[in-house]
Amino acid sequence: MENRMIITIGREYGSGGRELGEMLAKRLGIAYYDKEILTKAAQESGICEEVMEAHDEKGALSSLLGATASMGGAMTGVGFGMQMPMNQRIFQAQFDAITQLAQEESCVIVGRCADYVLRGRPNVTHVFVYASQEHKVERIMRVEGVEEEKARELIKKTDKQRRSYYNFYADGNWGMRSNYDLMLRTDGHSLEELVELIAAYAHIKLETARQG
Repeated sequence: MENRMIITIGREYGSGGRELGEMLAKRLGIAYYDKEILTKAAQESGICEEVMEAHDEKGALSSLLGATASMGGAMTGVGFGMQMPMNQRIFQAQFDAITQLAQEESCVIVGRCADYVLRGRPNVTHVFVYASQEHKVERIMRVEGVEEEKARELIKKTDKQRRSYYNFYADGNWGMRSNYDLMLRTDGHSLEELVELIAAYAHIKLETARQG
């Protein structure tokens, strides 16, 4: 019987997914993990947190090139007992950190292929958050304080990196509806409304897991 409620959130850049995750965790009274995953993974693996951050949700090719340049190529994995490129070591460390968290506490986890890592678990609700291009541009202009052209550039670059990262490590297509329980478009809805929707669904799924 499962008693832990886990919610993973994949998101397009500018859709409000990170803020939605923070609000959801607060609403449910459970832990929230985004970049905190990097801290935990660094502590457990021995990999420098700054190196983790440099490769965070970056495309596989750029991560590999960056690792090779900064760390001298393949290295002996800490605790893995084999030669492994740095980008793969970092993904494995995050994979292990997410798996451990799901065994210890209820939480909301944003990004980092968490839906793939925790796939098939009956007490986990997987959500993907998206929005129209114009909605994302408006949000990035407001939140990041940039002009429209820069906002469009950031959206294109960041989503390309996230897609490449996910498709390389998770053996699937980023944003494909079959990977998620809920696909939520943030246009025309307040984040408060979406928080309540996700919370209600997650409670139903957790209760089903308990009964199963």
